[in-house]
Amino acid sequence: MTVLDWLVPAVPAARVAWLRRILAGFVLLDATLLTNHVLQHVHVAAFWHPGIVGRTLHLPPPTSLTATTALVLMAAGFALSLTRRLGHIGWVCTAVGYLPWVFWSMGFGYVAHDHMAIVVAVFALLSVGRADADDLRPSRSAGWAVRCVQIATVMTYTGSAVSKWVRSGTPAAWADGAVTVWALTRRGNAVSRLLLEVPQFLVAVQWVVLCCEFLAPVALFLRRRLLWAALGAVVVFHLSTYLTLGIHFLPTVVCWAAFLPLERLSRRRVERTAPIPRTPTASPRPT
Repeated sequence: MTVLDWLVPAVPAARVAWLRRILAGFVLLDATLLTNHVLQHVHVAAFWHPGIVGRTLHLPPPTSLTATTALVLMAAGFALSLTRRLGHIGWVCTAVGYLPWVFWSMGFGYVAHDHMAIVVAVFALLSVGRADADDLRPSRSAGWAVRCVQIATVMTYTGSAVSKWVRSGTPAAWADGAVTVWALTRRGNAVSRLLLEVPQFLVAVQWVVLCCEFLAPVALFLRRRLLWAALGAVVVFHLSTYLTLGIHFLPTVVCWAAFLPLERLSRRRVERTAPIPRTPTASPRPT
């Protein structure tokens, strides 16, 4: 396999269709539950300070009209993504509504790096065009979009590890520090505070987390059981951080769906709806 074949693999177009459905649903969930402060802050536009993307695009602050329009577009995009032939139109609606929304959200607070992968996914999946959920033909354009989402997902973790390195001076300075102790003290609950009694365990956890973040790109080369094991480790990691610290990282977690063979959902649907062939009955013998 050449570098080009790896970077632009041929994957079934149905994978893009299913990935669009999953992400369109999450985008609507994100806007209504996780970043719903956009609509709540339209009356204090003076406190909105756009990031570099917003400034480059000359994005205006949200208003009641524009924020509501963005929500309607995202809802329409999710509904259209569930159809058989209009999924690509639905994704355009999702992108037009979500991209300004997420940049508005970052302008009212900090730039959340857990949204990097899903923003890349919005742009990447726009490049595919039409992709039907029952189209199992290999597509290079679908493979390119999926690979972009995969790379953005794993690089979110590696970028976090590099940030720890830069801010602390050396990786060991962060891993041997009291970051987790501080986090549990500030954001922990009754269960997680029990871990404060075993600081050696917390230091070991920090080393494991740092190593896994640096090695996250390895997931791009895993297959079958090893890939499923890596995905299981990701789920366990984020579930543990949510239960102990209340940090969910859902915008990145949902992008791991790009690693799944989603086109199998189409095959199972075809198998369920395929007519059962009749067994020819033998004609009676003449007496």
